Amino acid sequence: MIPTAPQIRAMPKVLLHDHLDGGLRPQTVIELADETGYEELPSRDPGELTKILTAGAHRGHLNLYLDAFRHTVGVMQTASALHRVAREAAEDLSDDGVVYAEIRFAPELHTERGLTLDQVVEAVLDGFNSAGRPIQVRALLTAVRTAARSLEIAELAVRHRDNGVVGFDIAGAEAGWPPSRHLDAFQYVHRENFHVTIHAGEGFGVPSIWEAVQYCGAQRLGHGVRLIEDIQVNGDGTVTLGRLASYVRDCRIPLEMCPTSNVQTGAARSIAAHPLKLMRKLHFRVTVNTDNRLMSQITLTDEFAALVREFGYGWPDLQWLTVNAMKSAFAPFDERLDLINNVIKPGFEVLTARALASGG
Repeated sequence: MIPTAPQIRAMPKVLLHDHLDGGLRPQTVIELADETGYEELPSRDPGELTKILTAGAHRGHLNLYLDAFRHTVGVMQTASALHRVAREAAEDLSDDGVVYAEIRFAPELHTERGLTLDQVVEAVLDGFNSAGRPIQVRALLTAVRTAARSLEIAELAVRHRDNGVVGFDIAGAEAGWPPSRHLDAFQYVHRENFHVTIHAGEGFGVPSIWEAVQYCGAQRLGHGVRLIEDIQVNGDGTVTLGRLASYVRDCRIPLEMCPTSNVQTGAARSIAAHPLKLMRKLHFRVTVNTDNRLMSQITLTDEFAALVREFGYGWPDLQWLTVNAMKSAFAPFDERLDLINNVIKPGFEVLTARALASGG
C-alpha cells in the first residue's frame, strides 16, 4: 500500500523542528507590515512577496536561506503581531494533521519596539493557546548563536517551563560559531533539569555535531544531516559507522531532519540522496520536519509525500517515523505515551484499514 497525499494529510503527525518566523502566511506578513508600520517589505502582493521570501531557498547556502527572515521578524515586533502569528501557526499545522508540535523562536529578535523578553514569550504562548484546535503546541526558545544573550535566553526558557516552553536551542549561521561558545547557557539548562536541542550538522559538519553532543549535552540535534560524513558505505554494500555516529545511534539521540530545507541549504544534494533513507535503515532516531514552511513552501504532508515518492515508503515507515518523533518530544513522558497510544497508533490503524478496504 503506497500512501497517497490526501491519506498522508489525514494521518496524525508530530513536528519537532519548525520556526515561528519561518511559517507566516504571506497575506499576514503584508497586513502586519501595514499595522506595524514596517516599511522595508519588498512587495505587498502576496504572490510576488512569496517569490521574494523563497528566493534564498534555491541558492544552496544556509546564510542566503536565512536572509528573508529579516522581513518576517520585522513585522513580528508587537504583542498582537506575535499572538496572531502563533495562533495562525497552530491553526495551519492542525489543518495539516499535526497533533503535537514544538515551535521555536528567538525572543531576542522581537524586542525592537520595546517588548521585554517575557512579554514576547507570553504573547506567543497565548497565541498558541487561542487556536482552539485539536493540537498540542509547545515552544522552544532559541538563542542566536552569533549573539551573546544565550544564558539570558536559557534562563527565560526555564522561567516559562510551566507555561508551555519545553526546551532551549541555539540557531543561526553555524560555520565559525561553534555551540561551545554558549557552554554556560547549556550548563545552566542541564543544572535545571531542562531540555536542550541544538542546531548542528546543517551549515557545518561533524565537528559541530561533536561539540553539540559532547560539550553541550544536546538531547536532540537540529538537522544533524551531516552526521552522514561519519558514516562510510563500503564497496560491498556494508556500512561502517565512525565513533561519533555510533555514539549518536547508541544513545538514541534524535535527529530533527528537514529534507526539503536540507536540500535548499545545500546540506543534502536532493531528496533522493538525503541521508535520512540510510540512517532510517540503520535505525538512527530520525524524525521528519518542516523547518520553515513559508521559505521552503512546504508542509509536513509534503515532506512525507516526498519520502513516499523517492524512497517508496509505506504506512509502516510513516508510522515508525511519527512514533520516533513523539518519543523524542520534550513533553512529559505520560503525555507522550498518551498521544502515541490514544491518538497516533489508532489514527494509523484507521488509515491503513481504510487503505486496505479501498485496495489502495
